[in-house]
Amino acid sequence: MRVKDGGTAVTETLGSNIQQSKTVSFLKAVDIETGEIELLAEFGELIEAPNWTGDGKRLIYNSKGLLYSFDLETRANSVIDTGYASRCNNDHVLSPDHTRIAVSHHTQEDGRSRIYVLPMEGGHPTLVTALAPSYLHGWSPDGKTLAYCAERAGQYDVYVIPAEGGVETRLTDSPGLNDGPEYSPDGNHIWFNSVRTGLMQVWRMNADGSGQTQMTFEESNSWFPHVSPDGRHVAYIAYRKGDVAPGDHPANKDVEIRLMPSGGGGYRTLVSLFGGQGTINVNSWSPDSRRIAFVSYRQAE
Repeated sequence: MRVKDGGTAVTETLGSNIQQSKTVSFLKAVDIETGEIELLAEFGELIEAPNWTGDGKRLIYNSKGLLYSFDLETRANSVIDTGYASRCNNDHVLSPDHTRIAVSHHTQEDGRSRIYVLPMEGGHPTLVTALAPSYLHGWSPDGKTLAYCAERAGQYDVYVIPAEGGVETRLTDSPGLNDGPEYSPDGNHIWFNSVRTGLMQVWRMNADGSGQTQMTFEESNSWFPHVSPDGRHVAYIAYRKGDVAPGDHPANKDVEIRLMPSGGGGYRTLVSLFGGQGTINVNSWSPDSRRIAFVSYRQAE
């Protein structure tokens, strides 16, 4: 998680702005064709950011620094062994072959987020980004590259790095916040969100960083574009203008999950909900591109 104000880091925290002890979380899925919403589970604590596994049988989410696997048939939860990476935030991403999972973990030494990779079913995490803070968001379809947002010299930009570690490459260079990079299924583009034109908007660029193009032009702040596995749609979350600073994506807000064509054009609202941070920070499309998993919240009495 990041709390930023116009691209300047305010603080780094584990989890969310929601007070975990006073939060009820609702894990849900929406059918993009019918609009039907299914309540999958209710939790008396904060959970965030569901990933749908490639076999369509499980959702991976984070809570209290750990990762959990939720079985969609039995509705049972099990913790994933992440070793010493026990301060994970909501930036976890599954590898294209679903054998590994990458996480953003706040290291004990300085409390700053770095990216690690570990086996999908749990195991020893391997450090990928030595520099911090680094916040994971995307994994290239060929499995070779990770895309992430990172603060370097006071500016937040989109970077890529080999999934096995190595030298990072900066893809954006504009004032303010550039965040949420995610690859298209064909690997040709990276979608991201940027505040460079005033409000937070959805952008797209070629995988090498060229051809940066604004894709939404809304009077709202739009975050975290997620491309459907079939490449046809892009889902993202939108905050109302004036509710938040353009460079912030807090919890406890009335937001919308919106859907737009991947080629550009107008959006339609799939869900209006109380949430924000933690709702769809990561790609949560079902493998058949039919449903999107998300989390809404209620403040407990």
